[in-house]
Formats: sequence, structure tokens, C-alpha cells
Amino acid sequence: MTLVIAGILLLGFLLIATENVTNVNKAAVAIFACTVGWVLYIGYGTDFVMSQHADEYINFLNGRESSSVLVKEFIADNIFMKYVGRACEVVLFFLATMTIVDILESNGCFDFISQWLRTRNSQKMLWVLGVMTLIISANLDNLTTTVMMLVAMRKLVPNRRLRMIYGSTIVLAANCGGALTVIGSATGLMLWSSGLITPTGFSLSMAVPCLLAWAIPTWWIGRELPDHFETEIVTMPYRGDDTRLNIWQRFMMLVVGIGGLWFIPIFHNITKLSPFIGALCVLSLLWVVNEVFNRKLLNMDSMTDRRVPKALFYGNHQIILYVIGIILALGVVRETGVMDSIWAFLQTHGIGDRMLGMGAGMMSIVLENFSTAASFIILHPSAPVNDEYWMLVAYMSATGGNILTIGSIAGVALMRTERMHIGWYFMHVGWKAAVGALVGLAALLLVV
Repeated sequence: MTLVIAGILLLGFLLIATENVTNVNKAAVAIFACTVGWVLYIGYGTDFVMSQHADEYINFLNGRESSSVLVKEFIADNIFMKYVGRACEVVLFFLATMTIVDILESNGCFDFISQWLRTRNSQKMLWVLGVMTLIISANLDNLTTTVMMLVAMRKLVPNRRLRMIYGSTIVLAANCGGALTVIGSATGLMLWSSGLITPTGFSLSMAVPCLLAWAIPTWWIGRELPDHFETEIVTMPYRGDDTRLNIWQRFMMLVVGIGGLWFIPIFHNITKLSPFIGALCVLSLLWVVNEVFNRKLLNMDSMTDRRVPKALFYGNHQIILYVIGIILALGVVRETGVMDSIWAFLQTHGIGDRMLGMGAGMMSIVLENFSTAASFIILHPSAPVNDEYWMLVAYMSATGGNILTIGSIAGVALMRTERMHIGWYFMHVGWKAAVGALVGLAALLLVV
């Protein structure tokens, strides 16, 4: 049964890696793998519990006679909920940040992006896009940042080939920027919430490698661009009465929303509560500011329609379900004991942390980077806080996802938006991203 459960996960990874061919949603695959895995696990619960948690189960029985019902209760309360908690920490954080983005977007707080991109100088457009994406993705998740920047770029660039080039640099910046901070990607958030890294130590270690992995291919790509290009005339989007918010009100909302996210590590250090509590605190504060600013501008009927941000109902459910599915699916495989066996095999054959980090980079080329990173995080039984292994896994999975579009959710979003072929991306961007990733890796090894 251990082989069956592990086989289901491997099949799920195969379907996730080939999503562009099979057109089967990766979130559906992840959820199916985790549900089937846990059902099979609990069906053979006695064997698994006695082999992995014998002492804990005996304490749980407290003198009672073992039965199938008690085994299931033990699994549900003491094993399964542990992984549910890990998944919920990541998901609730993303739900809060998605809602923050929705509030800011609906109030025009990001309209400055289109204004700053109004230029016919191709080099200036390239670097402004890259720097803005890098900064925003360090505060928000990669997909949200990528979609937001792609929408802004598409309004300005009519030429499809240029859109693919600029869109590719957006993906590079989003993935590298997301790896700069613990709140910029699901991988960093998972490491942080598990107590494996600290925000300051992580950012200091990742800063130079990630900047090199982004800047080198971006500069390389820029050499192929023409000096000037034609741009579309951009008109500010009509949002209704909320466009009457003045610039200082929008700036204040932006400071509360984005600036508040930077306070979360301090909040965590002071309270020791999970990071998602800090994100919800920022959301609640921004929500109150939103209500105060808009109450005078909107009539009661409109206010009723806008009181609750759409992201609470129409947030990116795919990311949420995907993260839950991957963490729970990897959790059930780990509880079978197969991860410990694999780790022992690797150590016996002299495969150390650096080789495993390289393996994470190779794997993330074809498999979405969060799945890759989560697999290598759960594989390692223990390591010190801010250990080299955690930095390598986070960096290699992020930059490996830049080599092919299927290696990251941001890349898949670009591929679908511009109907881009994987071969075109690799020929024009992917191999350059690989060179940048290797240079950044050398810097990372020197830092850590």
C-alpha cells in the first residue's frame, strides 16, 4: 500500500507537469491525489500507525483496547490535522493578500503602473517592468503580480512578439522577486511558518543570487529589442464613483496594504503567532480604511455591492486548492515512511544537501516550483534554522521554474495569455535564465 500511495503522488506530479498537454487542471489533480492517498492510508491505518507512531498511539489508547475506530480517530486527530494546519497557514495568508490586492486594485491604487510604463523606449520599458514586478512580487504572490503586470503591459504593447518578450521578463522578475522574501512565494511562506528560516536571514542570503538570476537574462534579452516601438494610448479604467478618491487617499491605502505586509515578520517575532494572523490584521485595517474613504463617495446601494471585496468570494481558488492538495498529498506519503527510506538511501550513497539542491532545480524545470520545493522540504527530516539546504531548495526551485514556462504558475499564466509555445520561450529566454540561475547559484554558495 505504501507503493500504491507513493505511485499516486508520482502520477499526480506527472499530470501536473503535463498540464499543457492533458489540459487537466493541476489543482484538481492535487486534490484527487491527496484525498485518495489519505483514504487508502486510513484503510490500512493500523499497520501504518504501529510502524510510524507506536508510542504515540499507545499513549493515546491510555489503557483502552485498540480498535479500528480508535485507529481512525488517532489518525484524524493526531496525524491528518497536523498537515491540515500547515496547509491552512499558507492558504489563509494568501487569502488575506489576495483580498488586499483586490481592495487596492478596485480603488485604483495600482493605476500608477500604466502611467510609469508610458514610454516608447524599449529598454526603459523593459527595466521599469522588471523592477516594478520584482518589487511587487517580493510583497505579493507570484501569480497575482504576474497577472497584474501582464494586464498593464498588454494595454501598451500592440506587437505580439514584443508582448511575449516583455511578458517573459515579467515572469523572470516575478519568480526571482518572490524568492527574495518569506512572503513573496508559497515556498518561502511554508519554510517560514514551519520555523525553518527567519525572514532576515532568508532575505540576506537570497538577495544577491536572486538579483543576479533576474538581471543577467533581462539584460541579455534587452539586447535583442529595437530602440523604439509604438505604444497604445492608455485611458484610465472606469471604476465608477471610487475614481473620485484623491491621490493621497490612494497612496495611504497603498501604504497600509503593502507597507503593512512588511510589518508581518515583526508582528510574528513579537507575538510568535502564525504569519497569517498578521496578514489578516493588515487586511482588517485596510478594510476599515476602505470603508471610511468610500462611505462618503458611494450611495448606500452601491456601498452594499462593494462592502465585501470580490476576492473573498472569487479569490484564486485554484492556487488555494492546489497548495492544500500538494501539502496533504506529500504529507500522506511521508506518513507511510517512504520519505525516511528515500532519505536514508540518499545519505548512504553520499548524496548531500548541495546535490539535492541541484536536483530541486532540475526537477522544477518541468514540475511547478512549489510542488518541487515542498517535496524537498518534506524529504529532509531535520536541519538547523537558515540552513544552506533550505536556501538552496528555495532558490533552485524558483530559478529552475524560469527555464521553461511549465516550471511555474506565473509561466503557465504567460503561456495561456499570449498563447506562447514552450520551444519559443526556451530559445529566446529559457537558456538565458539558466545561465543567470547558475551565476546566482555560485553567489549563493559563497553567501551561505
